[in-house]
Formats: sequence, C-alpha cells, structure tokens
Amino acid sequence: MSDQDFREFDPEDKGVTDISDEVIDEVTGNDKNHSNDEKKDNKTTEFCYICHRPDSIAGPMIKMAPGMSVCRDCMQRTFDSMGNFGFGGGDNSKSNVDMSRMPNISFLNLGSLFGEGPRVKNAHGTANAKDKEDRPAPAIDINNIIPPHKIKEKLDEYVVGQDYAKKVMSVAVYNHYKRVATGTMDDIEIEKSNMLMLGPTGSGKTYLVRTLARLLDVPLAITDATSLTEAGYIGDDIESVVSKLLAAAGNDVERCQQGIIFIDEIDKLAKKKNANQRDVSGESVQQGMLKLLEGADVEVPIGASSKNAMVPTTTINTRNILFICGGAFPAMDEIIKARLNKHSSMGFMADLKDKYDDDKNILQKVTVEDLREFGMIPEFIGRLPIVFATEMLDEDMLVRILKEPKNAIIKQYKKLLELDEVNLEFEDGALHAIAKKALDKKLGARGLRSIIEEFMLDIMYEIPKDDNIGQVIITEEYIEKKGGPRILLRTTGALPEKAAAN
Repeated sequence: MSDQDFREFDPEDKGVTDISDEVIDEVTGNDKNHSNDEKKDNKTTEFCYICHRPDSIAGPMIKMAPGMSVCRDCMQRTFDSMGNFGFGGGDNSKSNVDMSRMPNISFLNLGSLFGEGPRVKNAHGTANAKDKEDRPAPAIDINNIIPPHKIKEKLDEYVVGQDYAKKVMSVAVYNHYKRVATGTMDDIEIEKSNMLMLGPTGSGKTYLVRTLARLLDVPLAITDATSLTEAGYIGDDIESVVSKLLAAAGNDVERCQQGIIFIDEIDKLAKKKNANQRDVSGESVQQGMLKLLEGADVEVPIGASSKNAMVPTTTINTRNILFICGGAFPAMDEIIKARLNKHSSMGFMADLKDKYDDDKNILQKVTVEDLREFGMIPEFIGRLPIVFATEMLDEDMLVRILKEPKNAIIKQYKKLLELDEVNLEFEDGALHAIAKKALDKKLGARGLRSIIEEFMLDIMYEIPKDDNIGQVIITEEYIEKKGGPRILLRTTGALPEKAAAN
C-alpha cells in the first residue's frame, strides 16, 4: 500500500479517516468494476450468510466469496468483536498484535461505504431518507379510526353470536387507537386498554382477534403462553412475543409499535399451588410480563427468534401495543360457583347449591377475586383492566356458524364442488345433526370441520369418477348413518338449474 492509501499511523488516534476506494475494495474483497457490472446484470435477491436477511431489508451486501454475501450490520459486528479481542481499536497496549502493521478497522463504519445508515427504524421513529421515500411512515389519523358500531358490523360478517364480546372489543380497540393517535388529551395521559378474554375452547377467541386485526389492517402476533419461561431457562423468553410482532410488521418498528399481540393459553401461567420448586413458567412469567404490558423499551432481534452476537437488534417500545390475553380457564366455573354459594345456605331465603349447575355462561360472572383464586397475581390482573368472557355455543349457534359467515364451512365445500360442476346442498336436519355431534365432542366450533370432513370424504372421492353427477344433497339420515346422500344425475349434460344459477 502506498502513502496515499493511508495517512501516517498515529497511536493516539482512535480511527482511520482517509481510506481510499482501493483499500475498501481490498478489505471487503469487492472489485469495484465487477460489482457495478454485477448490479446491472444480476438483480436476484441476496441473503446474508450470517443473519439470513434479504438485501431488501438489510441493504446492499458485501461479497466475501463466490456464493457468500454478508450484510454490513453483521460485518460491522464482526469488526467490533475483533476490536474487543485486541485485533483493533480500544487500548492497543493490551493487545499482542502489532498494530503498526494493521489498520484500525474496528472503527470503520460499513454503513458509510454505501452512503446510508441501517434500514431498520429506531425506537424514536427516525428513519433514513431512502426508507421514507420508499415507504411513508404509518400514522393513525383520529378522523379515520373506525367507530365501534362499524367494527362490530364487520365482525358480524365473520363471527356468529358473541355480541357482548364483540361490543367490548370494538370499544376497547376504538379507545386504544384514539389514544395512539392523540397521545395525550389536555395533558391527561390515557391508559392502555389491554384485555383478558375468557371462554370455553372452540368459542371463537382466537378467531375474533384474527378477524379484528385483519379489519383494522394492523400487524398481529399470536403466541402461546405455554412456551414462555423465565429468562435463562429452556423455552421462549418473554420478549419473543414482541419479536414475532416485529416480523409480522415486516421489521418496521413504527408499524410494530402500533400492532396487536394475542397471548393464548394465558391460564397456563397461573401460580402453582403447593409447589416446592421454582415456578419458572408460571408466576415468574407473570412478573416478567408486567413491564411489557404496561409499556417498556424491549430489545429484540431482527429476522431471528433469539438473540445472539451475530444478529442485529432493535428497540421496540410497547406503550402503544395492544395486548389481548385469552384462555379457557378450566375449573374457573367451580371457583365462581363457590363464591356465589358461599352465603348462608340455610333458611327460607337461602340459595340452592345446584342453582348455577345448569348455567352454561357462568364464566361471564367472573371477577378479579376469582382470577386471584385461580392463580393470577394482582399486578398482572391490574394491567388487563378489561375482563370479559365469550358465550358457550349452543346448537342453533353452531348451525349458524355452518352456513352464515362469509367463509362458512358449507360455503367452502360448495365452492369446491362447483369446480367439479356439481351442486352441493345440505338439508336443515343434516345441519342440526352435525351441530349435535359437535356438542357431544365438546370441541365447540372446531369440531364442525372434523365431522364434515368425515362425511364428505367418500363424496369428494367418488364425484370426480362420474361426470354424470349433477347434484348431491346431504340428508339427516346420512349424518346419523341411517342412509346415504341423495345424488341427482344430469339430464341434458348441463348443470341442474340450481347449480347453473350458482
């Protein structure tokens, strides 16, 4: 190297500033003319060899060898690590390396090689000029927030019943995003509207949240509380729920900070009773989630599920992230019944002990006292101020679920058979028979699909064999295994009148 490539090395100097393009190419292993030609000819997506992020997120790659590229963030981390171990930068007296023969490359900012900074926005919402041109920063306008009655109308198109739950969620989400849009109102800080949703399995808890996020066009992360453990133990750390939301937001920090996180099976975090060992997946996780629910700065990895030295991280503020926790809470009905029956059971005005045994929606009478008795700590409950329960599905609701929603199961099968030019019909008695079988299985709406799959298997198998089949009618006798479906053949080689109308 000539004296023009490096200025004279000064041991008191903390970095190298005058580096020519030729030296940069020598350090990174890139040929300038070759890289320019390759950019023009090859426009395929490149992935970082270390963090596996595409160049659309990580930025231009540094080619280390044929077929291997490294993003500038990972390369910078490598150089910083070299500096920490005495290969450059820091206190040179602690290193055995002759620094007079090696340039101080640990302070080289690889982002300056390309004239731009990191592509991921920081926690304060600032971004590069290039990112602002490519994607405008998402902002919630208070005038464009969907009012609660319209949110409920949209939910009614996809979710049958659960009117009270839909009303509570619509108002809570509306107030939350008003809070996000305004920040403060007359210097009064508005608290978050985090929700705790109870309900039996198959009652539509997860489906309600997924539909709500799709209607609001906000990123949604759904996670399971059973995999969460205290930091340092095998399992997912508490911060992993925020990492999933960042991935759902396309690594856009601002969009992530306005998203929704749904934590299912939250009842599995209940405090263990009479446990002699450390409760690393129960009360400890509740304690760790307190700041997350209230609002805190969380450092999460980008493009990965766990932190390590070679994965870049960013800071997410959870102050404007809406948390919705849900769970079936088994045996909660017994706790509620014990509270309601703890009054005197003697005398003329006494209540019968079996008064609430037939109440299918007893979870709607839940209180904070019941949640504490179940094993949820008071600090955790206090950060979920909105507590409500979904209704138990009955036979009529299950029949409506089969045929009324936009993406109802019956409509899905009709569409499948329409592709084979066959019309599919279900008798009302067949629908009620399916609903009764689902109630017997105690799986809620989840049991409907498995029952229909069982009875539609032979029909879906036989129809492609015979082109003369024009219509199939599912009867109650077929569902109860007392007969078979009615099959109508084509008369003129065309679809039946009803099938042609569809």
